[in-house]
Amino acid sequence: MESTKKVELKKLGSQVIVITGASSGVGLITARKAAARGARLVLVARSEEALHQLAEELREHGTEVITVKADVGNQEDVARVAHTAIERFGHFDTWINNAGVTIFGRHGDVPLEDQRRLFDTNYWGVVHGSLVAAAHLRERGGAIINIGSEAADGPMPLQSAYTASQHAIKGFTDTLRLELEQEKAPISVTLIKPAGLETPMVTHAKNFLHFEPKQAPPLYDPALAADAILFAAEHPRRDLFVGGAAKAFSAAAYHAPHAFDRFMQRFMSRAQQTSMPAGPREDNALYDGGNSLIERTGHRRALRSCPYTSSAKHPVLTTMLVVGASAAITALLRNRR
Repeated sequence: MESTKKVELKKLGSQVIVITGASSGVGLITARKAAARGARLVLVARSEEALHQLAEELREHGTEVITVKADVGNQEDVARVAHTAIERFGHFDTWINNAGVTIFGRHGDVPLEDQRRLFDTNYWGVVHGSLVAAAHLRERGGAIINIGSEAADGPMPLQSAYTASQHAIKGFTDTLRLELEQEKAPISVTLIKPAGLETPMVTHAKNFLHFEPKQAPPLYDPALAADAILFAAEHPRRDLFVGGAAKAFSAAAYHAPHAFDRFMQRFMSRAQQTSMPAGPREDNALYDGGNSLIERTGHRRALRSCPYTSSAKHPVLTTMLVVGASAAITALLRNRR
């Protein structure tokens, strides 16, 4: 969907881009793709070793890049990221809030301390980054791109804290956009809502289940999310779904909530289970970052392309597809009732 106000954004090759969560998954792929298109980069993560390794890789191909070790849940760390970017490049044009974690477990089994930590990264990381970015971009213009999830629009059993954080991210992002538009600030604010992606997110998760979890199918190549992010860095958009399954999830939860709840009760918990017993609980990235630069998990069935995601860059075509898909999904769920 197009933004309601006209905001001019630079081409990627002329931009300075800040990317949080840059050491794995979507953030890592986005960094490599942005570098290939000539952007100057400010890469942020909790692992200094991984950041240095990535920076050296990109510099070998001529990219101007700096790294900042930071925890996005810490407001002072995020302010330091902005200060370092401005000190090195004089400004930044796009700020991508990508850092995120999840926890698997039934809501009563997950300690409140861990839930708060998840919110520090997922929700407060987006808030800290968005506010510091808006303060800088109000005068010069640019883009704030927040990475959410399909879970922002509906329930996700066994990931209650993660789902709650995604609803919070959506509420904050939509309100921030509205207020900036009221101010007539030249800032594009985009929320990216992917379906399940073939990233290391599950291996980084803290797990309170008796078995090893997995993401429910269908899974999509995270490069599709990276492409959507970089598209939004050049073209103002209100929101972008990545993967037709994400749009279907949202449409079904909105148009047929009771049938959708029953469907999720019957199938979604089972779809996140594997036959493997749970590994060590302390093996997670909830509190500390990992050192490995891993883009994907190697899932052979991940979808490498998606017609819906491609069409989402063209609003008129997207509207036609959404109307048809929503009607079909609603009818299917009602028949299941």
